[in-house]
Amino acid sequence: MAMRTLIKDGTVVTAVDTYLADVWIENGVITALTHPSQRPLLGNADRTIDAAGKYVLPGGIDGHTHLDMPFGGTTSSDDFETGTIAAAHGGTTTIVDFAIQTKGHALREGLDTWHKKAEGKAAIDYGFHMITTDVNDSTLVEMGQLVSEGVTSFKLFMAYPGVLYVDDGQIFRAMQRARDLGGLICMHAENGIALDVLIAQALERGETAPKFHSLTRPQIAEAEGTHRALCLAEMAGAPVYIVHLSAPRALDKVLEARDRGMPAFAETCPQYLFCSFDDLARDDFEGAKYVCTPPLRPKEMQADLWRGLKTNDLQVVSTDHCPFCFKGQKDLGRESFAKIPNGMPGIETRLYLLWDGGVRTGRISLNRFVEITSTAPAKIFGLYPHKGTIAVGADADLLVWDGDKEHTLDHANMHMRVDYSPYEGKTVRGAPTHVLSRGRVVVEDGKFLGKAGDGRFVKRSTFALK
Repeated sequence: MAMRTLIKDGTVVTAVDTYLADVWIENGVITALTHPSQRPLLGNADRTIDAAGKYVLPGGIDGHTHLDMPFGGTTSSDDFETGTIAAAHGGTTTIVDFAIQTKGHALREGLDTWHKKAEGKAAIDYGFHMITTDVNDSTLVEMGQLVSEGVTSFKLFMAYPGVLYVDDGQIFRAMQRARDLGGLICMHAENGIALDVLIAQALERGETAPKFHSLTRPQIAEAEGTHRALCLAEMAGAPVYIVHLSAPRALDKVLEARDRGMPAFAETCPQYLFCSFDDLARDDFEGAKYVCTPPLRPKEMQADLWRGLKTNDLQVVSTDHCPFCFKGQKDLGRESFAKIPNGMPGIETRLYLLWDGGVRTGRISLNRFVEITSTAPAKIFGLYPHKGTIAVGADADLLVWDGDKEHTLDHANMHMRVDYSPYEGKTVRGAPTHVLSRGRVVVEDGKFLGKAGDGRFVKRSTFALK
């Protein structure tokens, strides 16, 4: 007999509505949303969670993570077990990670590798994007096969020549193919060819400290790459999603394209909203903790990103979670910023930061918080309406959220497998008391109750937004 769960007396918040309701759950899905006065008419529940004075939110969806990812001579420190458990603690109930095609190899080979990484380890539901590094006739055929299996988005890089970089012709062909398949192209938009010249010149001058990672990746390189990606997408008649947008000049290009009616979308990340070049410039190699790509920008640029989130010129906040330990990984670059593994931890802290620094400060509304952390990524990446909202028939991926609960983002209080926190000493207000994944309580009052392997691979639908 199916277990029946009731979350009672909470304030349900979706991207469009806020209302008092009881949430009824059976077989992992939401079966009813009723006013508390109707509770006696619906019978008993096997388990009741009291949400009085709290919010009930859709579980977070992080559309940009890199778990167990080889990069820069090492591998990101969280695997699918530790990363997804950390995500659950922070209120994220679904991730979309990136499988990687090795140059000269088939897409299938890369996807199979990532399935093996995740199976039996993921504690929450997950999907995959496909990083495509070699676009050819065979790849274009394979794209159709992957879309039929629910891998409906493909990431291309304008950066990292010789490793992940693809040229404009390959990008254009992939966009045309995605258009025909109903797929979505995700773009890392930076002029990597020019940036490699700047990096080499800086190293020749002896400029090796972490701060030069940012100084050799100016925002104009991101703006140019973003503009070029949008132009190629417009020529191909394809939707495009700009990942980890960090700078106002790049945002201006997205805004212009959207004003022309293009299906152009973009995300930013918490590190660009809450960290800055000042962190990257910290003394004693501490700045290495903040090396990510695109790099952290001057603090005054954060206001443009917040405005973009408020006005829907930016649609999503994902994490680009790609953690490397300070000792043994980040310090590979002590002699050269170009050898510091690129990436920061964030899969656990995204909702904490956005609630405390966004909702509580009045930068974004409750409903906008839900939209940029759950509903918009669900719609853009083909997970909606099963995920990303609170509605009858949707998966019961839910948070009971205490808007005043204090939480300190110290390394000692986190669950990510990394030896530092970018936000050490920062206390935020707002945290989940209960996290449900398909109706199962996986976190309760800070204690993890789920297990590795409980997460399932989610086949995503094709792109439907216009």
